Amino acid sequence: MLNTYLKELEGNYLFTEIVNRTQAYTAVHPEAKVLRLGVGDVTLPLPQVITDAMHRAVEELAHAETFRGYGPENGQEWLRRAIIEHDYVPRGIYPDVDEVFISDGAGSDLGNLSELFAPGGRVAIPEPSYPAYVDTSRMAGREIEWLPCTRENGFVPALPKTRPDIIYLCFPNNPTGTVLTRSQLQQWVDYARENESIIIYDAAYECFIDDERIPHSIYEAEGAEEVAIEVCSFSKKAGFTAVRCGYTVVPQETGLWQMWMRRQCTKFNGASYISQRGAEAVYTPEGQQAIRENLRHYKETARLFREGLQDMGFEVYGGENAPYIWCRVPEGYTSWSFFDYLLEQYQIVCTPGAGFGRSGEGYVRFSAFSKREDCEQALKRLKNIG
Repeated sequence: MLNTYLKELEGNYLFTEIVNRTQAYTAVHPEAKVLRLGVGDVTLPLPQVITDAMHRAVEELAHAETFRGYGPENGQEWLRRAIIEHDYVPRGIYPDVDEVFISDGAGSDLGNLSELFAPGGRVAIPEPSYPAYVDTSRMAGREIEWLPCTRENGFVPALPKTRPDIIYLCFPNNPTGTVLTRSQLQQWVDYARENESIIIYDAAYECFIDDERIPHSIYEAEGAEEVAIEVCSFSKKAGFTAVRCGYTVVPQETGLWQMWMRRQCTKFNGASYISQRGAEAVYTPEGQQAIRENLRHYKETARLFREGLQDMGFEVYGGENAPYIWCRVPEGYTSWSFFDYLLEQYQIVCTPGAGFGRSGEGYVRFSAFSKREDCEQALKRLKNIG
């Protein structure tokens, strides 16, 4: 019997639809210089210190005396210790080394964690949201309570009205670029503890936080280790979108550690040794300097694009402590019709807000991961929009 929930998913995946529409346009207009500011993919090359580490890892595998096969399913211990030392200890957080699981990217774990819970049940998802949270929940036949995030509530979701089994949170947020304060995050942790819910916390963009008042990790909230799983990524932090490496923290206190470990041992043979050596290099002094420079580039691009849109009179959010600019479309447009208008008239690709859920209607998302010159050129073109 087929999984009918999977068959009922709506149309194309959001970013597949964007690619399809863009390709259809360029097929008719091959001469067009299309500026791609939609998909959140990095554009700067990997730092040399990282590629050097990966080359050395490849060379190890080419010689009998240094060759290695399967590694631990939860990742190499030297990488897990480096993650704890650099990403958690400075914030007063001390996970056990076995509570850190190396993955082939945050996207995989965000979907796979759903397997820890029985099919059906309830899930709370802020809206607009990253489509994978929604699709994963629908594949498992779960009832979804939408938590609208609008300009009226500052794009901060209200607590669920009905107790959910799972809560998805993503801050800095994709797509709105908004953040939670420590007190706001504490409210979510307190709610989860009171209601015995599990928070799956997507921290893929924490590296863009510059404001010291904004928490980088959910474990900065008291009691979070009892109710929260944190999913992190090297994709945006270090440009690993093609390399594929990330990590997830599953505290023992959640009661889910043993289940997740068992699941990984059965279904996952671990991230590649080569990618893990590359990730390890992120935490060297040279690696830290290199990724700071790349992140500074993207942050500056976000600032320039945000301020450029504001100067033109657009209503925008995000772009501070986050790589995304959430822009309200002009009156008379839907998010998809404005997408088509920008593509056809100005050869600019954005992401329609409606693709992130009903509360995303009326907005589009621009990504600061695009090339600086593309963002600058896009602003010049948009000055003619009237």
